[in-house]
Amino acid sequence: MAKLNIAPTKSNLLAIKEQLAISTEGYDLLEQKREILVMELMRIVEQVKLLENQIDKCVQKAYPALKKMLVSVGGDRVERIAHGIDYNFEITKKPAVIAGMSFTTIDVNLPQRRLFSSFMGTFADSDEVMADFFELLTLLTKMASIRTVAWRLALEVKKTQRRVNALDKTVIPQDKETVKYIEGVLEERERDNVFVMKSLKKRQGEK
Repeated sequence: MAKLNIAPTKSNLLAIKEQLAISTEGYDLLEQKREILVMELMRIVEQVKLLENQIDKCVQKAYPALKKMLVSVGGDRVERIAHGIDYNFEITKKPAVIAGMSFTTIDVNLPQRRLFSSFMGTFADSDEVMADFFELLTLLTKMASIRTVAWRLALEVKKTQRRVNALDKTVIPQDKETVKYIEGVLEERERDNVFVMKSLKKRQGEK
């Protein structure tokens, strides 16, 4: 690792040692932060896996029910029923604090599900289909929210890892090499000074 291009003086040695201490402390703190973020990310990944399983089960239930309904009552009637149903969904931003860091996620406020059977020529099967898809929509909104957090966490882990690598592979080794170089030069100068002083004393003693 190449050293810094600075003059080998005592003042520069003190400055580099201070910089090395700060860099080392920063590395330790960033490494701790990275480990916490990775743990949180793994926890969220497990939540995503659970949600994926729930979504798969819901899809396996909802779409066959819809297909059965289409076969039994016909597509035109199902379309008329669908046009008679109106829900308003509100999507908002929601703050979240994870591992001491603030994130912004999305939150979907689902309306209260209503029964439509006996109205507009609908029947109980249509309510069952709507219940299945309402559950699916609920799970999908949860997935969207948690994936947003996972994505932000993954970016933060990547950014923190880059900083850790920069300190570990570049900054700290460079500072150490510079300290070693300056100390070597100063020690050599000290030896030269001692040699010169001894030589002067010897000459003075010979006179």
